[in-house]
Amino acid sequence: MKLDTMCGLKRTDYCGTLTADKIGAEVIVCGWTAKQRDLGQLIFIDLRDRTGIVQLAFDDSTDREVFSKAFGVRSEYVLLAKGVVRRRSSVNPDIPTGEIEIEVKDLKVLGSAETTPFEILDDTSVKEELRLKYRYLDLRRPTLQNNLLMRHKVTKVTRDFFDGEGFLEIETPTLIKSTPEGARDYLVPSRIHKGSFYALPQSPQMYKQLLMLSGFDRYMQIARCYRDEDLRADRQPEFTQVDLEMSFVDMDDILSLGERYIKYLFKNVLGVDIKVPIRRMTYTEAMENYGSDKPDVRFDMKLKNISDIVRDCGFSVFSGTVQNGGSVRGITAKGGAAKLTRKEIDKLTEAAKGIGAKGLAFIRWAEDAEAPTCAFEKFLTPDEFNAIMQAMNIEKGDVALFVADKNATVLSVLGAIRLQVAAKLDIIPEGYEFLWITEFPFFEYNEETGSYDAMHHPFTAPLDECLEYLDTAPEKVFAKAYDLVLNGVELSSGSIRISDPELQKKMFAALGLSDEDAAEKFGFLVDAYRYGAPPHGGFGIGLDRLTMLMCGSDSIRDVIAFPKVANASELMSGAPGRVDDIQLTDLSIAITEKEDKE
Repeated sequence: MKLDTMCGLKRTDYCGTLTADKIGAEVIVCGWTAKQRDLGQLIFIDLRDRTGIVQLAFDDSTDREVFSKAFGVRSEYVLLAKGVVRRRSSVNPDIPTGEIEIEVKDLKVLGSAETTPFEILDDTSVKEELRLKYRYLDLRRPTLQNNLLMRHKVTKVTRDFFDGEGFLEIETPTLIKSTPEGARDYLVPSRIHKGSFYALPQSPQMYKQLLMLSGFDRYMQIARCYRDEDLRADRQPEFTQVDLEMSFVDMDDILSLGERYIKYLFKNVLGVDIKVPIRRMTYTEAMENYGSDKPDVRFDMKLKNISDIVRDCGFSVFSGTVQNGGSVRGITAKGGAAKLTRKEIDKLTEAAKGIGAKGLAFIRWAEDAEAPTCAFEKFLTPDEFNAIMQAMNIEKGDVALFVADKNATVLSVLGAIRLQVAAKLDIIPEGYEFLWITEFPFFEYNEETGSYDAMHHPFTAPLDECLEYLDTAPEKVFAKAYDLVLNGVELSSGSIRISDPELQKKMFAALGLSDEDAAEKFGFLVDAYRYGAPPHGGFGIGLDRLTMLMCGSDSIRDVIAFPKVANASELMSGAPGRVDDIQLTDLSIAITEKEDKE
């Protein structure tokens, strides 16, 4: 088919915006053919653009040349149509334009299309790998287009909010010095400085702190960040965060600002009222009750510690664990016996083993049973068993699951199993449940090295009451750090920063950094502190994850235009890829191939 030119015709309306108010008006629309239906003397074309679909109508009153052109149209052809809006004879209540159609007077084919590798449909069973290979086609699907429109709105509303709060949007560098803390950096070789490398920022952390020292007391940025780490459904090697920092504030000021932002955002984007203040929970409380530092608190099913009950019982798996410094804890699935059959419990047991547990003990009391089923009951006295039943609040129809191990293992395993059980029982309600997690441990014990590692970047301030323990009892040191959690997903991480140069030096020492190491890695920031640092703090909110949850999606790939897959590659363009030898020569880089060892 010969392609047409626009010949001076310009779009007057988007497809999805046309309503009955436009009946009788002459309009020009442009878009892609979602579907062509040939009924002989009548042809319908569903024309799609990013706002939706409108029906084009061709009948016996249509110019024959135009009708013939419509006959030759196929899926994904790019069209321009001029015509008059009229009321449809058969209303389609499923689309916003379902009351009207366009009686086409002129049709131009601006682009033809070969048969696509898959149909452009929302309800598709096509494998994601194929859709990502042809991402430009996948992005024509209404769901993904609506997701990106949502992301645009989230970004705009975010900027509006922080502008109203007196923040200045300031860009920070994306070619920076590598400071290998936490995740691995992505490195960029310098052509001019042979053998030297830039790093892509994992966050604008040091630069935004320097802005506080520069007198810009309220900074924000829609910042691009990069981390060379393994991917998950809610993680990408490159991501975007709403980054901010404030001076002359304490933690309450920052959390209050975060709550105002969330309330403003959800009201203006989704029309949803978020209740503030947002509930706060300490890290210790979260781990003890939910086995997670990002708990989903939309449902209960808290962890219960029965270590005191089984410390001296005859079941050595329980008693031995407690006597060796571990714990025995469990969760109770109220009314779970109907769905948590023995077969399902066996699946949960395998899942627990995959996470690190040695096994999963259980008590199951079916509704039609006189007594509960429990393999370890024979090792307990009646008083011990009854005490467990009471502590776990087990009644007819319930199932209780137990893990015995080191505390860290017990908590992490039960935290994960809790979520799996809730999903199986379908007890997680809809809605948005926000939560602040506060008072994180400053150090984390490393069993392999027998020492304590930092859980945060070295600029995080410890709680004032914990300063005396820095040198003597690191396990008692907690940080002025806070995370924002939504429905069990971590959205934000932040802290109050150290503004005292002497305390900063002491923290570097506590983290095992010598004066030379600190100067090499963070010298410019340490030097800046000598010239007057205000008290300050901030956080970064993951824009991708936030948009994902607001869209009701399970993967951030659904809210990123061109995402990476699990091995950090982009299937459509083939990135990362090899480069020419001349480019490597310019950078003084040689590639050494490793031989496979037999």
